[in-house]
Amino acid sequence: MHALRKNRPLRRIVLASAATASAMVLLLSLKPHTSSGLVAGASTPTPQGSASAPASPGGAAKTVTGQTEQTRWGPVQVRVTVKDGKLTDVTAVQYPKDNPRDQEINSYALPQLRREALAAQSAEIDMVSGATYTSTGYRQSLQSALDAAGR
Repeated sequence: MHALRKNRPLRRIVLASAATASAMVLLLSLKPHTSSGLVAGASTPTPQGSASAPASPGGAAKTVTGQTEQTRWGPVQVRVTVKDGKLTDVTAVQYPKDNPRDQEINSYALPQLRREALAAQSAEIDMVSGATYTSTGYRQSLQSALDAAGR
């Protein structure tokens, strides 16, 4: 009998084990989808488009919270402060932070998005590589806040 036609039970066992291990790695790397309303410890969202005008010397600053944008990994919401028609502060109120990977991504993405927004003075900002969904939600919420602030 030819050598290639022999039964190779050990080879099949090794291949089946490798396939099973690969499948388990793929399954464990998937992130479970959680509803924002069911997340334990989630903060109460602020009313969308809410505005307040704190007293400040030299002109009135207007603080506006943008709409909550639902992304694949969770909600993103931005609050802006506008003074004398200029964007002076941008804060991420809600963002994905359910697991260590979300926290890692947003620890570098959110400060970069904030710097971009303050430099551009608009929602026309670059996306952060590796944080595409957060960047998209951030831009959309930022635009809704700027619209509500009259910018």
